[in-house]
Amino acid sequence: PRSTPLYSSAASDVYKRQVFITDEVKNVVPDFLMLLHGVIDSPDIPLNVSRSYLQSDSNVKKISQHISKKVADKLQDLFKKDRVDFEKKWDDINLFVKYGIVSDEKFYDRAKDFGLLKNVDNKYFTFNEYKEKVSPLQTDKDKTLVYLYASDKDKQDSFIQAAKNKSYDVLLMDGPLDNHFINSMEQKFEKTQIKRVDSDIVDKLIDQGVKLESVLSADEQEKIKIIFEKAIDNKNMAVAVETLSPDDLPVVITMSEWMRRMKDMAKMGGGGMPFMMGNMPDSYSVSINGNHPIAKRVLTGENEEQQKKLAKQAYDLALLSQNMLTGAELTNFIKRSVEMIG
Repeated sequence: PRSTPLYSSAASDVYKRQVFITDEVKNVVPDFLMLLHGVIDSPDIPLNVSRSYLQSDSNVKKISQHISKKVADKLQDLFKKDRVDFEKKWDDINLFVKYGIVSDEKFYDRAKDFGLLKNVDNKYFTFNEYKEKVSPLQTDKDKTLVYLYASDKDKQDSFIQAAKNKSYDVLLMDGPLDNHFINSMEQKFEKTQIKRVDSDIVDKLIDQGVKLESVLSADEQEKIKIIFEKAIDNKNMAVAVETLSPDDLPVVITMSEWMRRMKDMAKMGGGGMPFMMGNMPDSYSVSINGNHPIAKRVLTGENEEQQKKLAKQAYDLALLSQNMLTGAELTNFIKRSVEMIG
């Protein structure tokens, strides 16, 4: 609100006046609570309020901290009294709670007991509950706990399903502040990384040191890499042959967690490194599953043109799964598909 009523009590309770504060109210009310309506009754702020006074007076800071504490205490009380009802309200209130967690360390200290994490199955967990849930399976070989999340559960469904096949849990982080919230949580949680589920192949997202045996020789891996590079013909796509389960997808396209975060921050107006990265062309990793039957089919194609055609088809399917196949490329893919099944 641009205008919020502020009441000041003099020595006598009978003598009270109403003063209105516009921009200055943000010195009294924390930024993340500006959406709340209310009345402040304080004997410590004189009637003749000025911006310079609000900026320098110690009582104003105390009032701001007290408001933050009262809100946190109320939310904690609601959580304890009726958790089911609190979870129903979480989707509506989580924006300002996350804003408070990111911007106010004292608010975080209180909110960590009632703040919730929501997964793609619409289940809610406190921070400690979620840590206990995923620790057994989502701790990597370096003893680092890895949280996986999706920002668009429909678009990233194939990656979510790949994670679920490993019995991993995936959080849903699709809010406007979640990029900053994730960065903040990584700093606050001990020895924890938070990775988007489509930022790498599932075996690399949580590297537990288990290596599968490749059905391809080193020479065959190099040959298939060259075939795909020629078929893709895009310098922004870095091709690598990976040893994955035959049940995994034949081709997976990912953008690294670091690169994506920089670009997301640039879109939100971040300066410095994020701004520079935001202006760079998108770069992706193309992981070829060497253990998938399609890899053998590509290698044993009748001729170089047939090998390239099969590789291009597998690559385009990976693009299509992420809504990255558009325009003429999509038209060509459809024509090629019709030819291959005709």
